[in-house]
Amino acid sequence: MFETKVALVLRDDLQMWQSLNVTAFLMSGIVAQTPDIIGEPYVDAKNNLYNPLSRQPAIVLTADAQTIAKIHQRAINRGIRASAYIEEMFATGHDGANRDVFARLAPDDAQFVGIGIHADKRIVDKITKGAKMHP
Repeated sequence: MFETKVALVLRDDLQMWQSLNVTAFLMSGIVAQTPDIIGEPYVDAKNNLYNPLSRQPAIVLTADAQTIAKIHQRAINRGIRASAYIEEMFATGHDGANRDVFARLAPDDAQFVGIGIHADKRIVDKITKGAKMHP
């Protein structure tokens, strides 16, 4: 049905609140990069208006820290722009601080806890190899 795929890969040792938080942030990055992924607003039977949602489902996967690092490297090697969340961002309180801590770390030094990608289905499957469906 879709030629592309959205995949969000979360580190498998996150607390529930962290998983949910990272998922929301990663998907917001996908939407920002690909605004045409958003459909039309929803309207209920009483004519109440609701925000539009993604037209394409997102698959949520988990992986250990080593596999997430490989997934990150595969995305970079293929030139795929990803949404990324690093462990160090949990200690910050706002977007500017997140950006600052992110900018201080080289890719090999950052503790990635989540990677979000949107690309051709076959490419996403190759990049996310080793990740498993989120329980």
